[in-house]
Parts: sequence; structure tokens; C-alpha cells
Amino acid sequence: MDISQASLTSTSGAPGPAPGPAAADAAETVVRGACPHDCPDTCALLVTVRDGKAVKVAGDPDHPGTHGALCTKVSRYTERTYSPDRILTPMRRVGRKGEGRFEPATWDEALSDITSRLKAIAARDPQRILPYSYAGTMGWVQGEGMGSRFFHRLGASQLDRTICSSPGIAGLTYTLGGAVGMDVERFADSGLILIWGSNSITSNLHFWTFAQQAKRRGAKLVAIDPYRSDTALKCHQHVALMPGTDAALALGMMNLLIAEDRLDRDYIERYTLGFEALAERAAQYPPERVAQICGITVEEVVGLARDYATTRPAAIRLNYGMQRTHGGANGVRAIASLPALIGAWRDPAGGMLLSSSHMVPVTPGRQVRPELMPGWPEKPPRTINMVQIGDALLSADPPIEAVVVYNSNPVAVAPESEKVIAGFAREDLFTVVLEHFQTDTADYADWLLPATTQLEHFDVHKTYGHWYVLANNPAIAPLGQARPNSDVFRELAARMGFDEPALRASDEEIVRDSMDWNSPQVGASLEQLRREGWTKMRHAPAPFAQGGFPSPSGRCEFYSQRLADQGLDPLPDWVPPYESAASNPALAARYPLAMISPPARTFLNSSFVNVPSLRASEREPAIEIHPEDAAARGIADGDLVEAFNDRGRFLAKASVSDRARTGVVVAWGIWWHKLTQGGRNVNAVTSQAITDLGRGPTFYDCLVELRRAPAG
Repeated sequence: MDISQASLTSTSGAPGPAPGPAAADAAETVVRGACPHDCPDTCALLVTVRDGKAVKVAGDPDHPGTHGALCTKVSRYTERTYSPDRILTPMRRVGRKGEGRFEPATWDEALSDITSRLKAIAARDPQRILPYSYAGTMGWVQGEGMGSRFFHRLGASQLDRTICSSPGIAGLTYTLGGAVGMDVERFADSGLILIWGSNSITSNLHFWTFAQQAKRRGAKLVAIDPYRSDTALKCHQHVALMPGTDAALALGMMNLLIAEDRLDRDYIERYTLGFEALAERAAQYPPERVAQICGITVEEVVGLARDYATTRPAAIRLNYGMQRTHGGANGVRAIASLPALIGAWRDPAGGMLLSSSHMVPVTPGRQVRPELMPGWPEKPPRTINMVQIGDALLSADPPIEAVVVYNSNPVAVAPESEKVIAGFAREDLFTVVLEHFQTDTADYADWLLPATTQLEHFDVHKTYGHWYVLANNPAIAPLGQARPNSDVFRELAARMGFDEPALRASDEEIVRDSMDWNSPQVGASLEQLRREGWTKMRHAPAPFAQGGFPSPSGRCEFYSQRLADQGLDPLPDWVPPYESAASNPALAARYPLAMISPPARTFLNSSFVNVPSLRASEREPAIEIHPEDAAARGIADGDLVEAFNDRGRFLAKASVSDRARTGVVVAWGIWWHKLTQGGRNVNAVTSQAITDLGRGPTFYDCLVELRRAPAG
């Protein structure tokens, strides 16, 4: 057996399938790849190919981040790739929208009709066309490479891609200067790890292995999470705060650090900005007030702060769940300020990590070419926030007349489902969907186009959970008539008459545009990357031991002049959830349960929901409720219950458990609507309201009530 890279060119200018034994249908070979999904781990893959067919997908044991292990989802990737439900030919709608009835067509028929329709709409106003995409694949090529170039040239409305991480990135940017953080591998040497807003066993498996190494060496692990997750069960301590109160807890920790002078004053003086102002803000959050806000004890606040101040190295693994509330970005700002107060950045195994995506020298302007937009940069096309797609489809002015969906499933994943469904059900909305499967969104398509999976195309990936860049070489030829996204948008551009060189660029050229390959941080050529599979960015073991943050001042900015210049609060603060007794007591009286909706262990957002073996392990939609809250509503374990508020309702099986704290219910997502009893998932009740900074979603800022489902 040999490990092969894909050829670097093909007749189309895009990398072709792996050469050698696999391409010749001969002996077994192994092709280097990368997991494409929205996960911080971005695993290095080894794909075994026999007679032209992928027979195994495994983790690369030599990649330090992957160390040979894959999550349950991706280890079943061949089941997904060869599913009998794959869309393998272009499909034209023949029924009403939402019925999911299609007939096969040719690529020429599909692309000719799509081009004709888009040209007619663009002649009136190209802003009436909207792309909708996110992280179905996070690759530089099949993600937003050629797709964004095409829509920029078309003059379509821009999509504000905010549905996951933008509040957290905003919080990091206004504090540290960007999405930067410690090397995940260094957590193995930490003495204290605060796992904040993360069920790492489900959503960050490989970090968890480093945390376990640290635990075996004597480190203390603390989970800060409203729910006693699988991860929290394996930590030494669990702090079960209420959703949306993370900033208050961080400020309470600061209060005690300052009051007891448990600070690294030398680090603060040399490498931070605005300490005196921050100290005044923290003074407003004594432990007693924080305990009341968070729904925890004073002892928990005090003990956590003292542990954090007295244990070296101290590290924080923050994740995105906690920033999906009204004050999410302020929460990240507050937590990101903590390491500088105690000088935790001095240690390679100290500091924090939410996202390390800016540790890679990416060049997004060269990748997606915003200069192709008419009116750039003075008057670019309008921007539509993807979180508010329901309202946009129903009331945007001028109206949205066409949507092209790729790498996403908005009917399932966008908030306030009733409005999203009503928008996509418009008969006057021309909808094109590039997909692997007939998702909830695909049911509303006028044209459904077959897309390649990760095993069938070339791509390169950076990550947000470690310091590596990885190559994905195509292991097999595309199944049926499936095409890579880049090929589809390249051909649409040609048929539209767009002749700019950026729209004819090969996949390899897009990759070369996407990163500064000459940066001393990179240390590898594209050819080396494809051959070896991955390369680690070159940074100091403790990158901010002596400041050097990518902020305007070069310091950790407790006080942000950039926020002040916008008329916003320059200091981190606790911003209460929209839907809470603190902000809306009348609403809280009607809907007294705070709902969070983390991903089910064997799903990744709405991906993998249709894989039979994975769906079978989840069985059916479930919602966890504390025994006291269940008893007050006459709900028993196993009952079918209805969760509801003014926006909608959904059905789920009740799991009565003290792993959910009182006042909080945990609804596991994200099921496709059509695979649920009652036809609605958790997003039937979530809101289109956006966060304090970053314009992100407030999925976990959601009040509901529960009752036993009506009979029948």
C-alpha cells in the first residue's frame, strides 16, 4: 500500500483524482485528505481506495492534532458518500414548493435555465439575487472561493455570514486584535483548564484528549456550562450558570482578583490597555451580585477566581455556545481579558483559545475578490444578514427574487422557522440548491444540483482550533454527474458572459490566492502541503508572552478605542439576555424556561442527520428537563412534549434529568424538520434577534414553556 497525493493539474486547470493504483483500478492506495466540516479539530484524513472506491476513512496518526482518531460522524464518511440517497444528477422541480418532487435533467438544461433566469433578474436589479452559504464545507475552494467571486461580479446582495461565530470573533477582535489564541496541543501541560461553554467530547474531541493528558498529570478541569454535559461529568467541577450570564461571572472573577491583588501587575503595565477603567467596571460585580445573576453560589464565584489566580499554567478553552445570546460578544470580551490580568499568556500552556483562525496568514481579499463588485468600495451592493433570512425573504425592499444556496440548509438551521419556510415557499422566488442530499431546503428548490463530497474534489483548509493548514486531495472520481461547487460557479460565470481572469481561475490558483505562501509563518509550498497533507504555522510557543497582540495598540485592550469611536461601550459588561426576567419579566412569566439547543453528539448542525446509522443512535428529537420543572408540569420521563412560545412550537421526547439545571431545558439539534414528529425542529421557537456585536444569532437566548403534547 502507498500513500498518494492527487495530481496537481487536470485539463480544466483544477486538480484531478489521485493517480496511480486508485485511478487505475488496481492495488489499494491511501490518499491524504482533510475533514471539511464546521469543527475546530479539522482532522487530517487518510482515505483508503480500492479499485476506484473509497473503502475506509481514518484519522492520520502522524498529525499531532488528529493522532489517528476521528469522531463517530466522520468515521462513517464512506456511508455518507455512497448513500443511495445521494443527489447524482441535476433535478428540476415538478411539484409545488416544499413537496420535494423533481425530475432528472441535464447539466446543460439546468445551467441554461439558471443563467437565463439570473440574467433577467439582474437586468432589473442584481441585488434581488442573494447567495446563501456557510460552512457545509470550510475549504478555500469549495467554500467561498469561486462562489463569492461569481456573486461579487454579478452585483448580488452580499450575505452577512454571521450564523455561528461572528460575535465571538468580534469580542476577540476588540480585545486581542483578532481570532488568535494558544496552541491547542499545549493544553496537555496546563495546571488548570476552564472549559467554558463547550461540550468538548461532542464538539472538540481532540482538545479533550489534550485536556485528559493534563488531568492525568494533575491538572484541575472545570466545566462552566448551564448543562452537565458528558464533558462536565468528567471534570473535577461543574459551574452551572444560567445562559447568557458568562460576562457577569468573568467580571465577578476580575472583582476578586483585583480586590485580593491576585494580579500580574508587570504584565498589565507592559502589555495591556485600560486596566484602571476595567477595575472600575469590575467593582460593579461583587461575588454576591454575580451569584444572583448567574444562579450559582458565592463560594463558586470566589473559589473559581482563586483557583484561576493561584494555578500555573492556567488556560481557558472557550467555545461558541456562550456567545449565542444578546450579550455574547461582551461575554467573550470579558473572558478574553482574564488571562492578561494574571499573566497567563507568559506560559505556553496558559492563555486562552476560542478561535485561532487568524494565526494563519490568510488573504481573504485575494481569495474572494470584492473589487469585482459594482460600486466597490464606495457603494457596494446591500447586505442581508443570514440570521434574518426569514424576514428578508418576506419583506426585503427591493424584494429578493432569487436565492442560490450552497454549503447550507437554511430551512433547518436558520432561526424562526415559520418565517423561513414561508419565505422559501414563495412561488415567485427562484431557488437553486447545490447539495449532496434532498434536505429541507432542497425540497423548496426550482433546481437541485448534485455537489461532490470531500472525497471527490480538491481543497485546502485552515482551522479555528489548531495552528495547521491541511490539504484535501480527491480520492475518487465524482459519483454520477456530481460537480464541485467551483466548477459550477466557473461555468455560470462563463455563461453570464463574465470574462475576468479571477472568474476563470483554477482551483489551485484560488488556493494560492487564499494565503500568503511567502509568509515566514507558513514554511511550506502548496506542493509540499499536498504531498505531506498538513503543515503547522510557525509561531512562538507562547505567542503573547511579551504582548505583541494584533490589536491597534499591540496590547490586550480592556478598553477599546475602536468601540468608543462607534459610540459603543469601550469596556466589557454583562448584557442581559433579551428573553429573561432581567430584561422582560412579563415574557419570562409566560415562558419561564430558558432553552439552549446544542448539537446532538452524532450530528454536526444539520449535517449527518440523514445518515441512517447516526440517526438511529439519536433515535428521535429529545429535550432534557430538570425533575422539579418536569413535576411542576406533570411531565414524566419519556413523555412526548410540546415546547412553544409566540414564534412556534415543536415536539420532542422528554428526558427528565438533573443534568439540566432548574429553569433551563436542553433541546438537542439540529434535526431536519421533515424527519421529526410534528414537522418542526428546535428553530421553530428561536429568534431572529441579533447579538450586541458581530450581528450574530441568539439561538440560546430563547424562552419557552413545555407541556405534554396533546393526544393525536
